[in-house]
Amino acid sequence: MTSMATVEAAANPFVHPALFYRGPREYLAGTIPFILDGLALGEPVAVSVPGPNLDLIRGGLGDAAGEVLLLDMTEEGRNPGRIIPGVLRAFADRHTGTRVRIIGEPIWPERSESEYPACAAHEALINHAFAGRRVTILCPYDVDRLKPLVLDDALRTHPVVIDVSGEHESGHYAPDEVISGYNVPLPEPGEAFSLAVDLTGLKALRVFAAEHARLAGLGEDRVGDVVLVASELAANSIVHARDRASIRIWREDRHLVCESADHGHLADPLAGKRPARPGQLGGRGLLLVNQLADLVRVYSVPGSTVIRAWFRR
Repeated sequence: MTSMATVEAAANPFVHPALFYRGPREYLAGTIPFILDGLALGEPVAVSVPGPNLDLIRGGLGDAAGEVLLLDMTEEGRNPGRIIPGVLRAFADRHTGTRVRIIGEPIWPERSESEYPACAAHEALINHAFAGRRVTILCPYDVDRLKPLVLDDALRTHPVVIDVSGEHESGHYAPDEVISGYNVPLPEPGEAFSLAVDLTGLKALRVFAAEHARLAGLGEDRVGDVVLVASELAANSIVHARDRASIRIWREDRHLVCESADHGHLADPLAGKRPARPGQLGGRGLLLVNQLADLVRVYSVPGSTVIRAWFRR
């Protein structure tokens, strides 16, 4: 079920199959041999999947679990924008001298409707983030519990699909269509509090963000995160878009949401999703936003960019 011969024969050394599974038995049949084969070849292996599936894999590996980096994706990848720099690249970049194997499961049934577009875009962006690298990333999909749209998108973001019948070309691979398809205007909130900011107004912005974070019931550590994110978003607009930043904050369900809007264009969909290079001085703002927020969504076209960050209350 997990033979990688076909996909590894491709010209691009990066391999990105989707694993379509039904139930624990198929899940283990698709993941455990993949891990053990990698260990037998001397390849570093990491697994980042939701907690219950992580327990399945840990149990299935037995003593071999100690040779694998095991991470709970519901924590490490709560914000999909954090997965490439903080999970996948963080592991692969530590092992640049050899092929690396990773199992990453960023989409599970409890993901919210607000989170899903960022998840689908993440799966598409992996193909650009790792193009040309000796990395294999296997992405499991629960066929019984995920919506048909999710499975259709998986066919567009993965060139190969593995299921109980074997390994197949997806036939619908088009990751750039997924990236552009989810680059859509974000729904307007209800009541929101607004502040226009230039370089002279950053202190007022910090007071504004802290006040609304506290009113939303966030602890002081998260209040500091909201303030930092609001400041970074504003600075990004002022410096890169050469524009005043329009900042809005509001409450949405169990979240506090902070948004920046300007007239610039964020043309690089991987912006904020690459690890900082050693010695890099600038360009860390969106990376920091992704590290601190529980969800980040971006809508950007020529003449308009909106970046929205969610914080769980």
